[in-house]
Amino acid sequence: MHHHTQHSTLTDEEVLHAYRRSGDNEWLGNLLQRYTTLLLGVALKYLKDKTLAEDAVQQVFLKALTSLPKEEILNFKGWLYILMRNHCLQQLRDRNHHTDEAALANIPATPTDTEDIQWQEHTLVQLEQAMEELHAEQKITITLFYLKKCSYEQIIAQTGYTFMQVKSYIQNGKRNLKTILLKKQKEA
Repeated sequence: MHHHTQHSTLTDEEVLHAYRRSGDNEWLGNLLQRYTTLLLGVALKYLKDKTLAEDAVQQVFLKALTSLPKEEILNFKGWLYILMRNHCLQQLRDRNHHTDEAALANIPATPTDTEDIQWQEHTLVQLEQAMEELHAEQKITITLFYLKKCSYEQIIAQTGYTFMQVKSYIQNGKRNLKTILLKKQKEA
């Protein structure tokens, strides 16, 4: 390959252009190498495990190679960072969500005695009823986040809410759900 030498002096944008022009994965590969350390750092911050972080970098590289958007990426580093962050958050969510409802209502995922088991069954029915009492925005965001496992970005895309709105609807929704559930429990 004759264009190796030029790589290091080119900006991210120029390398992307060359890649788009030639369709040669080597350009993109070289661009990704620039950010290996950065991505590994991001992955380590979230996943707290070197092997998992290295896997995540590989998966994100693959994602970048296969799903580079058609439109111009003005800030490749930023785009890559967000890709990495979302990947890690998804990994953590997949790891943490044994059962969505349990996570939602803060019930232990492994009931130890019959009372707990009843409380859990009790709560699933109540959870559905309680969801009905939430404001529409809270209900939508909580459903998307916990039950459909959407990321904030996906929720923003689907609802048109801002990041701060999504965050606050989820937080307030969770708090309200707890209040409603506790109230129902007292009435029961």
